[in-house]
Amino acid sequence: MRKIRFLTLTVAAWLAAGGFSTAADFMVHLRGSEEVPPRDTKAQGTAVLELSDDGQSLHFRLIVANIDNVVLAHLHRAPAGTNGGIVVNLFLGGVAGSGRFNGILAEADITAADLIGTLAGAPLESLLSEIEAGNIYLNVHTNDGVDPTNTGPGDFPGGEIRGQVRAVEDD
Repeated sequence: MRKIRFLTLTVAAWLAAGGFSTAADFMVHLRGSEEVPPRDTKAQGTAVLELSDDGQSLHFRLIVANIDNVVLAHLHRAPAGTNGGIVVNLFLGGVAGSGRFNGILAEADITAADLIGTLAGAPLESLLSEIEAGNIYLNVHTNDGVDPTNTGPGDFPGGEIRGQVRAVEDD
């Protein structure tokens, strides 16, 4: 029997190879080890966020790889190692048990009108200040649609991959 070898390109390598423009103000790399509690998964993701010239919107692109049954993605307010409330919905259209997904999960502009939870009614500057302080993380939730939950990759409704949003350093 002939073995087929697959080339696995990580999200970070894809970005470095020019997967899309990395001219960004903020980035985040998502892994299962950053979730609270940590998740044993091969899934990963990257998000790039760019502030508009007028400072009134934050464009984001969220890419995921090796992940099953994506149901939600959000920005949350809390420092690393702590769970916090949702402040921006990024992806709400997932269906439990939907299977493997690789690629751009969501892309849109965030404005002050999109802020919810503890940032509801605040200007976009409040979100940016929280990012700069290290208090905003992004996570992607999964669900296979079969009870019980939290049985393994593709079934972590509380979040499978996560990362703190950080400012991109200028070269």
